[in-house]
Amino acid sequence: MSRSYAHLPSSIIPFLVISQIARRIRIVPLIVLLGSTVPVWLASEAIAPQIVRAYTARVDLAIDRLPEENYQTMLTRAEAAARAAAQRSFDQDILVTDVSIIVSVQSYGAIAPILALEVSRPQWRTRPDAQRWATYFKTARSLLFFEKQ
Repeated sequence: MSRSYAHLPSSIIPFLVISQIARRIRIVPLIVLLGSTVPVWLASEAIAPQIVRAYTARVDLAIDRLPEENYQTMLTRAEAAARAAAQRSFDQDILVTDVSIIVSVQSYGAIAPILALEVSRPQWRTRPDAQRWATYFKTARSLLFFEKQ
């Protein structure tokens, strides 16, 4: 038994030719896609470069009360420690834009924060004074047993 097939004009093109055309159609968009990524990346970096990764340095300091030390001397030592820590933080890392320092004092087993120093690099550059940028905790005197007796 023999079968007879009617060939339509579109079925005369061999499958090999169709597959080659299909392969070229797939390759062209791939080449365009891969070739355009680098110029698009360069253009985006030129228009909007990446921001600098800056951050705040946080330092917690603890100092001990010396024997026969009064509150004002303790406060002066805390300011000096905060000033040194702020300067050291800015000197050690150029990406630090702000410094936040909390100085706590230990006195007869009690520990309490005595001052907090929060300053930005431009502020510190114009005036590196711990007293100017410090916030003092008023209740620290009584919490650390510095009450006048």
